[in-house]
Amino acid sequence: MALLYSSHSDLGTSAPPFSLPATNGRTYTLESFRDMKGLLIVFMCNHCPYVVAVHSRLSALAREFSEDGVACLGVSSNDPNHREADSFENMIKISEQWQLPFPYAFDESQEVAKAYDAVCTPDPYLYENVNGTFLLRYRGRIDDSWKDESQVREQSLRIALRKLVDGKTQNKEQIPSMGCSIKWKKT
Repeated sequence: MALLYSSHSDLGTSAPPFSLPATNGRTYTLESFRDMKGLLIVFMCNHCPYVVAVHSRLSALAREFSEDGVACLGVSSNDPNHREADSFENMIKISEQWQLPFPYAFDESQEVAKAYDAVCTPDPYLYENVNGTFLLRYRGRIDDSWKDESQVREQSLRIALRKLVDGKTQNKEQIPSMGCSIKWKKT
């Protein structure tokens, strides 16, 4: 397990386009979320201990803020040849086992992760839909205690989601997410 921190992203940048198959049998694009107020894209995977530790918190946030018009999309960009646990078939199993309340999509080519400059799992990106264009409002950690939910003192992603829903300005300073490296294909 190689610990990495998410890289810096400029707030206000547009979400790169994508078209990804998900574990529910559908294919998702940015257009799939055109009627939503916001879109939370989380690069994640099946085996990373950081993701395993926070998936229930992430699911709770997705459920809570879906009522306010924010959709969530999980994206796995890991090369399943690096770790079989990250295969699409295992994504389907994990989606059911974890009872994910959001689509879980597979970025087999890894082009989406590269376009977003994703580097670790989990790596959350929160976008606001501004007249049909998704603009980055937050990229950073979910909270301040990935390992032990009882030790959480600052729910960074929840704060960002609430500000988006309430139309408030996001903090400019954002604390990076941390997690396992995305398992890139060998070139």
